[in-house]
Amino acid sequence: MTGVPQQAGPCVVVAGGGTAGHIEPALALADAVMRLRPDARVVALGTERGLESRLVPARGYPLELIPPVPMPRKPTPDLLKLPLRVRGAVKHTREILDRVRADVVVGFGGYVALPAYLAARGRVPIVVHEANAKAGLANKVGAKFAERVAAAVPDSGLADAEVIGIPLRHSITSLDRAALRQQARAHFGLHPTAPVLLVFGGSQGARSINNAVSAAAPAFAQAGIGVLHAHGPKNTVAVQSVPGAPPYVPVPYLERMDLAYAAADAVLCRSGAMTVAEVSAVGLPAVFVPLPHGNGEQALNANPVVSVGGGLLVPDEQLTPEWVAGTVVPLVADRNRLAAMTTATLSTGHREADEVLARIVLEVVGK
Repeated sequence: MTGVPQQAGPCVVVAGGGTAGHIEPALALADAVMRLRPDARVVALGTERGLESRLVPARGYPLELIPPVPMPRKPTPDLLKLPLRVRGAVKHTREILDRVRADVVVGFGGYVALPAYLAARGRVPIVVHEANAKAGLANKVGAKFAERVAAAVPDSGLADAEVIGIPLRHSITSLDRAALRQQARAHFGLHPTAPVLLVFGGSQGARSINNAVSAAAPAFAQAGIGVLHAHGPKNTVAVQSVPGAPPYVPVPYLERMDLAYAAADAVLCRSGAMTVAEVSAVGLPAVFVPLPHGNGEQALNANPVVSVGGGLLVPDEQLTPEWVAGTVVPLVADRNRLAAMTTATLSTGHREADEVLARIVLEVVGK
């Protein structure tokens, strides 16, 4: 970007590129800042190869590109090049911060955040937000010299972090499921009044979830429960319809997550940080099936919701058709239990996190 609009309000620079888990909270914060301070400017940092190159301009915010600094997970020859890459990215980022006249840098972790923190150190106030249950390297570095540190859940590994939840899109945090229910059911071809379970395993689907839930289709039909199942664009789910039973609706992908949430009474899904936050914010009782890879962070993401009674957690290897029929089907059929779980999951705080973080950022600017 070349020109900078001349406005009286503060300039907030957000650094959260690479994956949607970093980008979406940054954009949710940007939207909340603009609602609270319409005279503000928000500038995003990113790289050419990250999702931000598509998502940020689509949301109407300027994107400043910096060189990517991927962090090798294992000792490789690339590790020797890391200091040079970091130095170059920090220099470039510092030039951007000067040019846009940044008043604060807000980082959300990942390889875009680390150069931003190092470039801003001692020059521009820093606010750090950690979405995951275990803080990553970039946010651990940034937190050491940040003005304020916020986290989605307790015990993230960042000292003195304020637990606020994850900033989410306003269309999610303001979603009125009851008001949209009839439209949502009609949109997907679901029964207008029967209980509905929403099933998804991320944008690409999840084979273990697909197999276990689809094989339990007769149990759902017998209990009078409909299913909306996003199986992923590269997968298929074959379920035989049962005359008179609520429909089991398989779809490759959910373009309208707001309608999917509004149509459902409960959800069975993975427990990435953003998924847990969205499901909690809209008040859906959840059955979380953590991804069986990584360092266990998906189970940790789900724990706050499970601990207050808003969800169940089942290991991937224990998710069988028999478990679904014996545990999930009775849960979805129990309206009183679902109502109590809804109250519990709404108490976890994600619904207000975007404006809470925006106020923290603006307080730092106003110091």
